[in-house]
Amino acid sequence: MRNSYTAACVAALVEQQVRVGWVGGISAGASHTVNFLSHDAERSRQSFVDFGAAPGTGGISSFLRGDGYFNAEYIYETSGLPGNEFPFDWETLAADPTPFRIGAMHARTGDTVYWGRDDITDLPSLMKRVRASSTMPVLMKTPEVDGEPYVDGALGSSGGVLLEAAENDGFEKFLVVCTRPRDYVKPEVKYPGAVRRILRDTPAVAEAVITRPARYNATKRRLLELEEQGRALLFFPDHMRVSNTERRVEKLRASYEAGAAQTRADWPRWMEFLTA
Repeated sequence: MRNSYTAACVAALVEQQVRVGWVGGISAGASHTVNFLSHDAERSRQSFVDFGAAPGTGGISSFLRGDGYFNAEYIYETSGLPGNEFPFDWETLAADPTPFRIGAMHARTGDTVYWGRDDITDLPSLMKRVRASSTMPVLMKTPEVDGEPYVDGALGSSGGVLLEAAENDGFEKFLVVCTRPRDYVKPEVKYPGAVRRILRDTPAVAEAVITRPARYNATKRRLLELEEQGRALLFFPDHMRVSNTERRVEKLRASYEAGAAQTRADWPRWMEFLTA
């Protein structure tokens, strides 16, 4: 739900009809990716604001029922179907030629996978992968893609940003939208033994959670190096006042408005970078 802030970045890019050579996202960034490619500014906003706070999307009662604190099946696979509560424009995404990647981590092996257009043939296959990329262990039920279990791509080798995938696809210049402040450093996990006990059925996921801070911080250092070289423009929130599990709509709306204000202030710098 920190992406309620960065949803404003995506909405602005859509509204201003900015096109890029490649787009990729991991975890909640996978939703940003497909919203951008569907050219839907309003869906970009709603995904992490009003819809994100809707009763059917989760909460404690959903968790106790076994549907997860975030009811991912409803959020990603049901609500976006034609005629349902939050329909997704598959036709527009399919017609947009922009290459894209969505990342997830295999829950049994710990391997990271990057899906693109060659892996996705219709709306269900797209949203299944967006769900997989966004699945936080414990808080959300683990989905399967082609019979294999996947969880949040941020736990994998990427460190939370698809820099590796973009470079592998041949790109050298990057606009990167982050949900943590510039000076944030991910701390080590305090109780690794507890993590291993909670995730004892998926030891690869447990180890990924425990070792993630090192990967995250290494990716952050690499991004800052690229920024110094003039090869990356990095968006960091000036202030992040919501947690990843926030579901109060007034908090999410305020977060979006703060992100929109910062995006407007940064916009001239974005355009200078993107058109250079």
